Amino acid sequence: MDRVNRYREIVTDLLKEYSAPPSHGDIRSEIIVDPVNDHYELTYVGWDRHRRVHGPVLHLDIIDGKIWVQHNGTDRPVARELEAAGVPREDIVLAFHPREDRPLTGYAVG
Repeated sequence: MDRVNRYREIVTDLLKEYSAPPSHGDIRSEIIVDPVNDHYELTYVGWDRHRRVHGPVLHLDIIDGKIWVQHNGTDRPVARELEAAGVPREDIVLAFHPREDRPLTGYAVG
């Protein structure tokens, strides 16, 4: 299996692991997988009492053979979990950091 297909599987499996809905409210998890355009997202949708809940929890893209962490709204270290799954640091971009700060993260710049 080539590297990008392996990354697609890793990212999809990771989203499934993260997909437990919150313990409060009437909220469900939606996993959005677009392997054609390499967009992967976990979103919460529902209601917490009278407050509408709708938004991304985790958003990852595969761009030029690297996994870009666009958004991590969890308290879990998604980049470390990608590493544990076999993704090298040089193939992980913490895109939520400004480009000029990315060299300080120890991960890929872009």
